[in-house]
Amino acid sequence: MGNPAYADIVLDIWKDWDDNELKRHDYFADTVTMWMPDGSVTHGKANNLEMAMKYRGSMTSSKSNLHAWVPLYSTDTRDNFVCVWGSEEDTFADGRVEKRELNEVWWFNKDGKVSMMRQWNAKFDE
Repeated sequence: MGNPAYADIVLDIWKDWDDNELKRHDYFADTVTMWMPDGSVTHGKANNLEMAMKYRGSMTSSKSNLHAWVPLYSTDTRDNFVCVWGSEEDTFADGRVEKRELNEVWWFNKDGKVSMMRQWNAKFDE
């Protein structure tokens, strides 16, 4: 098992997303890389924050529901990870609502900062 404090960080990040308070915490390494479900990859803390704020700013609300999370430690690579599963319902300024199931893996560097995140999703219709 990994460090449960890292799971708390990921849960804070999910809450920050829902609250549209992406600057509330400073959990990301300067060199963070984000891999998104559409295949896009963004490098660097400033670039990721800018992209996240732009996308989240296009929504009037985002509601997450966490299903499970687990902190993990790799004895081979000595990396700390957190895997999280949940769902999200986003309402956009034009009234459109998107619902999706999410799976994310968060990597932490030796300084306890998020160094990488990879997300997969499955959108669903009602």
